[in-house]
Amino acid sequence: MLTIDDIRTVPLFATLSDDELDNLAHTSADLHLCAGEFAVHEGGERALYVVLTGKMEVIKTFDGIERTLGWRLPSTIFGEVPLALSSPFPGAYRAAEPSRVMRVDAQRYYVLAAASPDVALKMGALARERIGGLQGLSAEPPKARVTMVGSRWDDACTALRHFLARNQISYDWMTPDAPELPKRWPGTCPTEEECPSLRLVDGTVLNRPEARELAGLLGLQTQPRLTEYDTMIIGGGPAGLAAAVYGASEGLRTIVLEREAPGGQAGTSSRIENYLGFPNGVSGDELASRALQQARRLGAEILVTRSVGRIDVQARSVHLDGGDIIRTRTIILATGVTWRRLSIEGFDRFIGKGIYYGASRSEANATHGLDVYLIGGGNSAGQAALYFANHARMVTLVLRGDSLDKSMSRYLIEQLRGKSNVAVRLRSEVVGAYGDTHLTAIDVRDASIEAVRRHDCGALFVFIGADAETAWLPEEIARDARGYVLTGDDVVKAGRWSHDRDPYLLESSVPGVFACGDVRLSPVKRVASAVGEGSMAIAFAHKYLQQDAR
Repeated sequence: MLTIDDIRTVPLFATLSDDELDNLAHTSADLHLCAGEFAVHEGGERALYVVLTGKMEVIKTFDGIERTLGWRLPSTIFGEVPLALSSPFPGAYRAAEPSRVMRVDAQRYYVLAAASPDVALKMGALARERIGGLQGLSAEPPKARVTMVGSRWDDACTALRHFLARNQISYDWMTPDAPELPKRWPGTCPTEEECPSLRLVDGTVLNRPEARELAGLLGLQTQPRLTEYDTMIIGGGPAGLAAAVYGASEGLRTIVLEREAPGGQAGTSSRIENYLGFPNGVSGDELASRALQQARRLGAEILVTRSVGRIDVQARSVHLDGGDIIRTRTIILATGVTWRRLSIEGFDRFIGKGIYYGASRSEANATHGLDVYLIGGGNSAGQAALYFANHARMVTLVLRGDSLDKSMSRYLIEQLRGKSNVAVRLRSEVVGAYGDTHLTAIDVRDASIEAVRRHDCGALFVFIGADAETAWLPEEIARDARGYVLTGDDVVKAGRWSHDRDPYLLESSVPGVFACGDVRLSPVKRVASAVGEGSMAIAFAHKYLQQDAR
């Protein structure tokens, strides 16, 4: 418990009376931190902290790399910037050794500052000094973790750029004929045959690397640390990450397998406006990044560039590509869905060369001044149209239906109407694609006038729905005709349940194997519902572990 003597020597409180100090001591929290324990995380709510004993490290994550910004010693404070700006903490504060820290909540501080102008003046001066330091830090030119040289239309280069972008690894990209290449690439420039060529910050050069090799060198986890886990989550979208957060927080040995990058299809959304708790909206990659940090902090392992070859449900083992075998007591399927492909002549040869399935946000800068087309009328298409409207000369939505109201949320329709460079072509469809090395034009059929017209096209993005790719699952796990995993009552109705109890709501036809998110047979396909199901899957996995897996 705090006493007057504990805080009397703090310079900020030097002018306070004994009564004020006593009141402060009785209304403040007394934090006893072990080495490595956090007083507050980056993004934490504002409050005033005073270091009484020990040493606190100030850290902030830049581009996925933790960086130490300074230290706080006894009698010093932190929290002045969030209090001055009414904002979350821009960095985190972690005990470098056993430490004791006093926490004054924001409301109590504001009452104290109003009654003691000297405290407010000292805090204001310190806040201005620290804000100046943060401004200087933000003015430092960011250093990309990867410099890449490769042709825009090279499939390997496109795949690596998408991999880096989805995993939020900063990179500089230049084409082999870029005039600035000799100045920005130390030593001999890579040849066309060597491209895509990548140089890491430590000087390592990789020519045409595989994603897994690159991931390992960038510090991304690609190998499991254990041979057996309590729960394995296959898929790192919103449902999978939610399951990872709840599984790890409840003490389960938790591992997530992800083929490319955490976030799933939601990770490519430029703006999710209706997700609870984000009044100004949140981008898909920001939401995924926060969930990923949370899951890792709680102890979940997240493997990228790994896919499942097969599942042995009897032995409770998962066979990964590359030959690794991991045993797990429960399995949570959160593989989501993949974009449905269009069967139009000429399309396949332009995939990644002007035609993209889903929102390839990394291509946005390359659409400046161009005419961009999107096929589809759902929310994903609407979000992508709004995003690309900030880059392209013109964005056109093409859909077969006669109205957006049937498939798109009202808030998106209203925002699209407010964009002068967004057009909607109803009762239309793309019927042809043309170009030499990359897409340059498309044919659009207008059903209302039965005419086909050719249009210049800098990029085409396809959002025509998605399907569950679950053919790789063992036949013991029941699915419907479209590949969606049956769970709960649907398993019973299909006659695929033989256990001596009823299946749990999210349990598949195999006890201990659960499904959540878009891969599960359900009429609701939303980020919020996927997150909810991911957390529920962990609750059911707990029940299974307590009652069945003994």
